[in-house]
Amino acid sequence: MTIHTGHHHEHTAGHDAHAGHGAGVPGGLQITQDGYTLDLDTVIAEPGEIDFRFRILGPDGAPVTEFDQLHDRELHLIVARRELTGFWHVHPRREADGTWAIRLNLPEAGAYRVFTDIAPRTLGRTLTLGADLAVAGRYAPQPVPAVDRTATVDGYEVTVDGELRAEGELLTLTVHKDGAPVTDLQPYLAAFGHLVILRAGDLAYVHVHPTGEPGDGITPPGPEITFHTAVPGPGTYRLFLDFRHEDTVHTAAFTLTTETPNPHQHAHHH
Repeated sequence: MTIHTGHHHEHTAGHDAHAGHGAGVPGGLQITQDGYTLDLDTVIAEPGEIDFRFRILGPDGAPVTEFDQLHDRELHLIVARRELTGFWHVHPRREADGTWAIRLNLPEAGAYRVFTDIAPRTLGRTLTLGADLAVAGRYAPQPVPAVDRTATVDGYEVTVDGELRAEGELLTLTVHKDGAPVTDLQPYLAAFGHLVILRAGDLAYVHVHPTGEPGDGITPPGPEITFHTAVPGPGTYRLFLDFRHEDTVHTAAFTLTTETPNPHQHAHHH
């Protein structure tokens, strides 16, 4: 796998740079990083539909209003239950004063984590901030779903091939509907799929990049969607794939584990 070792350093000047990757710290673990802060209006909510509002504060303490586009949007908001049994990927609207707002429906009490995937123009690269959100009420924690390489959602069956490795690996997700391969996926956020990977236990956020893009003449619209991914170490990970078909976005979720690497396993490559 030496082919991928340089992958994360090629883009350090660009907006694709993996947030904090060089420092060995995964994204999403901090509410403030590199001078930018995720400032939630409220950190405690009642169950049900809420008017969720927040700001991204810059190094000067003022709300940031200048963002570069990241996968077709200025900001991606991801909300996940701490146990990774619930996942929402939504796109709030930004008001003129830098406040972001969206209606969120979080029906169950529990501990949630909120992530913002952003590329502030003055920073010049991608940054993922994370903050806690509590939904009030009686809360019965669930275990992280068991390891499963197949997900069924809305009549679709999605399977994942490939391993999660710290040194980087290709993951291929294959979409079927009613037993037949789906070959007419629609672009969603400038790709045929959008993948978020979160680590159970601390919710480290893993940046994932699709290979190819719609309209490049070589990337087929299914049934396979391929991603470059490198995880920050051993553990259990939950993968959430958003894909668009027949004008509807669906989310397929999987649980995979990665083992502690064996220092001798690469000896035969030399």
